[in-house]
Amino acid sequence: MTAPITVGYDGSPESTAAAQWAVREAELRGLRLELLLAWPWMAEEMLGQPDAVAESRSRLGRQEAELRAQLSTVDVTAVQWTGSAGQALVEAGEHAAMLALGSRGLSTLRGFLVGPVGRHVLERAACPIVLVRPTRDTPRSTGEVVLGLDLDHHCGGVIAFAFESAALRSVPLRVVHAWRPPGGGDLAPAVVAELEEEMAADAMERFTAAVEPWREKYPDVTVVASLLRGSPAATLIDAVGRPDLLVVGRRSGAGSGGPHLGPVTEAAVHHVHSPLAVVPYG
Repeated sequence: MTAPITVGYDGSPESTAAAQWAVREAELRGLRLELLLAWPWMAEEMLGQPDAVAESRSRLGRQEAELRAQLSTVDVTAVQWTGSAGQALVEAGEHAAMLALGSRGLSTLRGFLVGPVGRHVLERAACPIVLVRPTRDTPRSTGEVVLGLDLDHHCGGVIAFAFESAALRSVPLRVVHAWRPPGGGDLAPAVVAELEEEMAADAMERFTAAVEPWREKYPDVTVVASLLRGSPAATLIDAVGRPDLLVVGRRSGAGSGGPHLGPVTEAAVHHVHSPLAVVPYG
């Protein structure tokens, strides 16, 4: 049985938006769709829990029925999990093709508001995680997939996901990589300029080596290279625009400080309008 796209569903508008996004993605990829609703307590533990659990099951069933009515070629199932939502989604991610999570937009900042459950999943899930905002908050797309490429790590799975996503949508793939200019210090302007030229050439060489194998595998995908000078996180946020999908990576291995997203992915999570795919690597 093929791995599903699993949606973290709780009946909120954000999770409904994630489910609707996952419908289209399941159709594109020919995958099953699974709705997962986690309930944190056993029904007998609290006054009124049986009624609340029954209502959550009813809501889940209605959403499942609505999605089944939309989909003629995709199988839809619904699962209710007793336990932590974060843990349920992380465990589901062990067997899912990807996870889709809803995320609230901030009123004063462009981007996502990710609660403790979302962060737990983003930092730990083994499969790609896609954050989706309600469609009423999502501006018109530019009709492309954007990949934020880190050339300092081997992240072939992230590149593959971006190319596949662009190919399935029949849209261009814009690959953004930012390189930091050297600090001026006491160096003469001519020396700084020469160093910058060398760094730009090195970035282009490494960019070509990383991307070329995937160009050959996906010859129908138009690739637009954006090698930019500046801080990786800020440069990506300024350059990304409003694509169909933004793809970034997240290192799988936990560092000395425990699981974390890294500065570029952290910035993308909080400051991007578009659906955001966070793909683990390493």
